[in-house]
Amino acid sequence: MSLDKATVARIAHLARIKVPEEELDHLAGELSQILSFVEQLNEVDTGNVPPMTSVAAQKLRRRKDEVTDGGIQDAVLKNGPETAEGFYVVPKVVE
Repeated sequence: MSLDKATVARIAHLARIKVPEEELDHLAGELSQILSFVEQLNEVDTGNVPPMTSVAAQKLRRRKDEVTDGGIQDAVLKNGPETAEGFYVVPKVVE
C-alpha cells in the first residue's frame, strides 16, 4: 500500500502530530514500507499455531477464590485525614 502526502498529512492531523511540509514525502515512504511489511505478515498461515502468552511455557499459580474483608479496616482508615463510623469523611460535592 502506497501512501501519498495528503494521506500522511491527514494521519498526522488525526494523531495530533505537527509534521513539517518538507518531511511529508520522507514520512510517506517510511509508512508505506511499514504497511508493506504488515501485508507480508498477513500472508503467513498461522492457523495451526497456538496462541502464546509467553515464550516459555508457564502455568499461573492459582489461589483459592475466597471472599474476605481483609480484616484491616482500622489500618486502612488510618490513611485518611478524617473518619466516621468506619468510613472516610469527604466534603459534599453534590447539592
